[in-house]
Amino acid sequence: MRLKVLITLVVTLLISNHTYAYNEHTNDKDPEKDKLILYVLKNLLTRGHYVQKDLNDTFSEHVYNEFINNLDPSKRYFTQDDLKEFSQYKFEIDDQLRESNIAFYKLVYGRFLEKIKAAKLTYNTLLLQPFNYEKDEEINIDYDKVPFAKDENELIQYWRKQLKLQVISRVQDAEEQQEEKLKKDKKAKKKSFEELEYDARKEVLKNMEDLYIRIEELENSDWYSTFLNSVVSGFDPHTSYMSPRIKSRFDQDMSGKLEGIGARLQKEGIYTKIVELVSGGPAWKQGELEPGDIILKVAQGEEEPLDIVGMRLDDAITFIKGKKGTEVRLTVKKKLDGSTKVIPIIRDIVELEETFVKSSVVEKNGKKYGIINLPKFYIDFSDVKKRNAASDMEREIERLKKENIEGLIVDLRNNGGGSLKTVIDIGGLFIDKGPIVQVKYRGEAASIKNDTDGKTSWNGPLVVMVNEMSASASEIFAAAMQDYGRGVIIGGKQTYGKGTVQNVLPLNYYVKKYPDDLGALKMTIQKFYRINGGSTQIEGVYSDIAMPDRYSYMEFGERDLDGALPWDRVKPANYKRTSSYSNFGEVISSSKERINADPKFISINEYAKWLKKNQDDNTYSLNYDLYKQESEDLQKEGKKFKDIFKFESKLDFNSPEYEVPLFKQDSVLKDKRVAWHKNMKKDIYLNEALNVLSELKMKNNYQLVKK
Repeated sequence: MRLKVLITLVVTLLISNHTYAYNEHTNDKDPEKDKLILYVLKNLLTRGHYVQKDLNDTFSEHVYNEFINNLDPSKRYFTQDDLKEFSQYKFEIDDQLRESNIAFYKLVYGRFLEKIKAAKLTYNTLLLQPFNYEKDEEINIDYDKVPFAKDENELIQYWRKQLKLQVISRVQDAEEQQEEKLKKDKKAKKKSFEELEYDARKEVLKNMEDLYIRIEELENSDWYSTFLNSVVSGFDPHTSYMSPRIKSRFDQDMSGKLEGIGARLQKEGIYTKIVELVSGGPAWKQGELEPGDIILKVAQGEEEPLDIVGMRLDDAITFIKGKKGTEVRLTVKKKLDGSTKVIPIIRDIVELEETFVKSSVVEKNGKKYGIINLPKFYIDFSDVKKRNAASDMEREIERLKKENIEGLIVDLRNNGGGSLKTVIDIGGLFIDKGPIVQVKYRGEAASIKNDTDGKTSWNGPLVVMVNEMSASASEIFAAAMQDYGRGVIIGGKQTYGKGTVQNVLPLNYYVKKYPDDLGALKMTIQKFYRINGGSTQIEGVYSDIAMPDRYSYMEFGERDLDGALPWDRVKPANYKRTSSYSNFGEVISSSKERINADPKFISINEYAKWLKKNQDDNTYSLNYDLYKQESEDLQKEGKKFKDIFKFESKLDFNSPEYEVPLFKQDSVLKDKRVAWHKNMKKDIYLNEALNVLSELKMKNNYQLVKK
């Protein structure tokens, strides 16, 4: 709070002393508005960001590269001749920022608009005739490693190869579909390669035309937002500028009003990316869509799919949303292996109830155990009397204790975080009292956040499940339980590693009486530290027991983000390990031996290596026969892994007794719980977590906390 007040005073003072002329009726092409936004952002960042960063030549070079690459991620527009002209500003952008000068932006943006117009002629001309599919050539689609074209002639060759790859891919898909159709109906008409190729070129042309119609619909403010994000990303990858439209959607997200397929989306270059699946939502239930997947096309049921590459996010969302019970078919590029897949999802109302705490009871070897699933650390700051993750967790523990459970699993897999207050309160449910986390502002000593109530809800055996998607508040809780020795952390090798805190600052708060919405800055203002002194940034939390999963060898997490803040440490807090267990080390060793010998886990580990190998292979043959052979070989390799996640335990998962009467009034809730329990039986990771929990023994002086 102290920092925000300081920022407010400083920036308001600066802006009041800096004159900006603006009309009452500003518009999207108002250069003074653009300069004003840049001015406010610069002052907020240099005075309030966690990192004190000099606006120097290194920073200038970052903005230069980032903006050009964000406008042209596939190397379709700019040549080295263009870069030579742009480079006059390569080390001057920092000086321009100090003066709120946008000359670099105007030059690059102006050239970009010219290139967009030229691109339409290029792809139309190239798609008029068939490509040479017998020519031995290849394309590397890891465009970060591909240099910009030397000149316009080489740029056309880049275009030719990219379009040729799209055509080849569609021809192969069409051939496979035709073969499947002929198996079912031998009288079905078989098209020749030439006919399939012609259809594929027509489809690619239509998709390109649709794409460029949408690109031309974008306004100066859309591209200027790209430039501003190129600037603010120079501080860290979680700091971003939100245009008024993005800020509006962010506010809607925070309010919890979700609908459609139950997925959070964000723009990544020209693509629409899945960021998170809402637990219990349609996409989560369907099971094939995953965070990191890119949505390429959207079809309404059996209608023709619409290409959404290049479409503004708001527009893409309108096509993905729809009425409950209707089907949407998403053509996605999978993050893990780069394959393209059509995923059908039946839309539904995404109820907030499924983002709240829920629990289950299971019996193993004659003993009962509880499982609590916590999708996020939620709270409504506008009404503290409303339910929140901490009060819900406490209530659920009390309900499970009435079931006479003898151990508890807290499942934080895919939990991206949430409220700091709730994670401190939840941590306090498992210890008497003491520090839970340390928080540090720039230039200040770390502040220790304690649980102070002296009340413990659960002091019995505890296992905490995490994975690579467990981030932020999840990592704080897991780290605290690990540092206290309070529970076993089991899951992926390490959690995501996001140890920073962001605050959203509406820019109009600092520019009084400005008539237009200027958007907002989401800015990193703090770092988290464990009570042992180490940061959760980059490192995350290493599991006591690491289980192989599909992400094991992937570049995944904070450590793989450009410009991520570094790991460091502060002075440890004063805390005492609980030493609750008599066989902690033995249980961990036993689990590791079991995992290493389990054929299922061995296969999953091999699958993870295979995914990593394919992730690193970004080169495709543009000779059709070779492309087809490579694709068939890949599919053949993949088939041997198709059943690796098939698993079914002999355990039965049930709702706690309090929930059963609710099913008579709410059949939807009952269906959701039935689906959840069915998935739990198939969860090999949960099965091993239960093995661990069942083996943990408390010391002789242990006595279960009673209500």
